Amino acid sequence: MTSPTPQLQRFFYSHYFFGGLRQATGVLLPALVLTGLFGWVAAGFVAAVGAACVALLDQPGGPRRYGINGMFAALCLGSLTTAVTGLAASNTLAIWLVVPTLCFGFSMLTVYGKHGGLLGFACLLIMTLTLRTPLTQADVLQHTLTSFLGGAFYLIYSAIAHRLLWHREEQQVLSVALFATADYVATRSQFYDIHVDLEKSYRQLIRSQAAMTDAHQAARDMVLRELPRGATSRGDRLRQGLLNLFVDMVSLLDSMVATHTDYTTLRQALPDSDILLFVRDAMRKLAANVSGLALNVARNRHARVRNSVKAELRAIEFELQQLREQGMLQSDPELYALLVQVLRRLRNMTRQVDRMADHSVNPLPQDSDLSKANRSLNRFLTRQKWRLGLLTDNLHMQSAHFRYGLRVAVAALLSMVVGTLMAYTPMVRTLDPGMAGHSYWIILTVLIIMKPGFALTRQRNGWRLMGTLIGCGLAVVLFFLDLNPTLYLLILVASSILGYSLVQVNFILSAVFNTLFVLLIFHFLVPGSNTVVGERLVDTVIGSVLALSCSYILPSWERTAIDTLARTLRTANQAFLQKGLAYVQASRKARQAGYPDSSDRNEAETQWKLSRNNVHIAFSNFASAFYRMMDEPVRRQRHVPELNRLMIQHHALASQIAAVIPQLARLDQEPAGIRQALAATTDFLAGRTGAPPNVIETDGDHAAMAYPLRQMIKAAQRIDENMRALEPGATPANHRKPQAASA
Repeated sequence: MTSPTPQLQRFFYSHYFFGGLRQATGVLLPALVLTGLFGWVAAGFVAAVGAACVALLDQPGGPRRYGINGMFAALCLGSLTTAVTGLAASNTLAIWLVVPTLCFGFSMLTVYGKHGGLLGFACLLIMTLTLRTPLTQADVLQHTLTSFLGGAFYLIYSAIAHRLLWHREEQQVLSVALFATADYVATRSQFYDIHVDLEKSYRQLIRSQAAMTDAHQAARDMVLRELPRGATSRGDRLRQGLLNLFVDMVSLLDSMVATHTDYTTLRQALPDSDILLFVRDAMRKLAANVSGLALNVARNRHARVRNSVKAELRAIEFELQQLREQGMLQSDPELYALLVQVLRRLRNMTRQVDRMADHSVNPLPQDSDLSKANRSLNRFLTRQKWRLGLLTDNLHMQSAHFRYGLRVAVAALLSMVVGTLMAYTPMVRTLDPGMAGHSYWIILTVLIIMKPGFALTRQRNGWRLMGTLIGCGLAVVLFFLDLNPTLYLLILVASSILGYSLVQVNFILSAVFNTLFVLLIFHFLVPGSNTVVGERLVDTVIGSVLALSCSYILPSWERTAIDTLARTLRTANQAFLQKGLAYVQASRKARQAGYPDSSDRNEAETQWKLSRNNVHIAFSNFASAFYRMMDEPVRRQRHVPELNRLMIQHHALASQIAAVIPQLARLDQEPAGIRQALAATTDFLAGRTGAPPNVIETDGDHAAMAYPLRQMIKAAQRIDENMRALEPGATPANHRKPQAASA
């Protein structure tokens, strides 16, 4: 079995590094050209700032159309912000009004999600850097025009790069999703290792599933945004090849999600059996295969990577035969059926991974028909809506976005106060006369650190401080060595690339390289002045203290929103079951009519898959909010045991629904016990009192459904109980750190 792909190798072949290289090149080119060819150092810096503002919206892994629209919005709003800030800078009263107002307004753009938050931060970034050099009214037009041209250059450059390298970008985004899938498979394998703690494995699984959901949605938005048009062009063939791999990956995920098992029962019933170890080893090999496939996709190679799992599958078959001879089929038919289902799913996963490997070698089989690309896949894409009403509807104190905007405005105002006091402090001016001119860095630090949630702000605060400290230390060492200017320039370029590349991967390292990048810029602007290292460090510490302190002003604790996320998740699972039952009925009708592939049946299947995707997203949002709440002060947490149980039971419920529905679809009619179990699950999810059956049929293929149906009823009942505990007036349990039960 090959070892998992090293993280460093993943990074350098990922769209994160590729996107960072593109961003750094587009930002540095205007500065290098204007400085190197014309000697316009100040103009080069301003143009680079304008390009950096636009580059923030050029995020790796996002849909190209949204990226172009976002960059255009950043160009227009950023240029307007530059002009307003430049004009206000010459008037003391105006600048004290404009800066907090802009901070509030642009922070409110978080109502539009991730892209809105990035747009707001881009405008605040250009506002802050415009404050660095006081401008006269005569200089504002030239400064704004230079910044606009730098941003316009990056927009054109990025559009051309996307146009030429679209296939490479889609490959890299798909490879990240494949790596995330491999990690998820490897995490699932730990449940079959009796030496690994179940609670620890379950916590890792939740985080792994959340990361995989995000990676899969990014791949959807890239791969499905432009489907093959049915032509025989090279572009359509490339698109079809990526689409085949994506569909295979989703099929593998479906098999994995439907493998939820009572691991506690398995460990207790089979403590000395090797069957669990064989399952673990088979899943690890499959994870290694998917990881190797992901690396090949990232490198644009068509070599087949395969570790055979035939030995493990045959060993599991032998163990099952031994258990059958020992009488398990009669003594515990449900446990035996459960083990048979595990074996069947492993076989199915093996076929799917082999199919993925085939598609990686032959992206477009000879018998493929491009015209059959399923247009219904468009419904799985993320839709970005920019409505003015969404912004105005949040202009009240109950809105988390409104409170966040106020916190940022107050923090910016305090940063200006501190900067002004530092300017008039004799001791500071004596130690470092330039200190007073760098208060803009305090504002920038505040804007980088502050996030809508308290936990994220505190987390970023620590990361930013640590990254700045390490970056300053590296800068001191480099300046002490007194290297060749060309070498300093190469380090500056490398720092810029890594700073952009690591921002979504490792914020601490990103802060290290960004700090080093900025210090090297000042080293070139003011040669021999190494006091800037101390200035940046002091400014960052002050900004961090202000950001963390202001996080307590009208805070938005996760507990205020997590109830809504819990209800959304319950609704999503309820719809998942309802759409699944509708798909079962449509399959039966189509089979009875002699048209097993009818349009009604296909539409019902698509609706079921859409609802499953909604469950994954809702679960990821709920789990992320729960873990953020656990990072907040204990006195700000509420209903921790109930919310933890909800997370566990929703995961179990979704897994069992995914396992049961395909089996029901193959039956012409379910027996009374199974029908009653489905009705009880539906009632509990709807908040009604369900009536579980006394007996669930276990004859023939029905035995494989008995366990998941019982788990569905139990999960739905516990979800209903814990949701009632969240209602106003219910007595919350004592706050404590959650212990993830083995579902």
